[in-house]
Amino acid sequence: MANANSAFGLKPYFKNGSGSNSTGVGGYSHYEIKNDNSTAIYNGSVVIPLSTGFISLVGAADGGTVAPLGVFMGCEYVSSTTGKPVFSNYWPGSGADSNHPIKAFVADDPNQLFLIASDASLTNEATARASVFLNADMSSGTSGSTVTGKSSGALAVSTLATTAGLMLRFMGWADDAANADFSAAGIPCIVRFTTHFNADSMGIVVGTPATTGV
Repeated sequence: MANANSAFGLKPYFKNGSGSNSTGVGGYSHYEIKNDNSTAIYNGSVVIPLSTGFISLVGAADGGTVAPLGVFMGCEYVSSTTGKPVFSNYWPGSGADSNHPIKAFVADDPNQLFLIASDASLTNEATARASVFLNADMSSGTSGSTVTGKSSGALAVSTLATTAGLMLRFMGWADDAANADFSAAGIPCIVRFTTHFNADSMGIVVGTPATTGV
């Protein structure tokens, strides 16, 4: 039977190690989106650091050439129409008063684990188990819904491989009775980033912000 899950991007789950899990998001955001950034950034999307000191949406579903900073969880800005604060689970690409910052909330812990729906069949549980610790990219990693604000990113099952340059590492799956059909898309896969901007020992491009966003 089909799984209930549809694509939702990356969702903070547990974290590696024995530290307490805060889903990797602090109560205060020091990250900002540049006011003229017209690119929509959806909840659950991967974001990268820019050399200007701002953040933006990752350049491609495969992660591009810059190590991820984390996963976008929402933002706070002042409306250019009402002059009042707006709390949104995604950045729509416009609508902010240019006299105020756009604060971005990012799950930026390098040890954070995330849930992501598979975009296709994993065949069966035995085949899925044999794929644990392989790497993969996302599918549709830069798009999403303006209705829900959610990313449409999913784990690209066809990319599962030992290739070091792939963005995500498949660590297993969550037990979920409504999403337990391995022959269908929507398995809640547990993943982590293979490289991370805040973990200088994890990736070949760590420490090199992008010069431009998407």
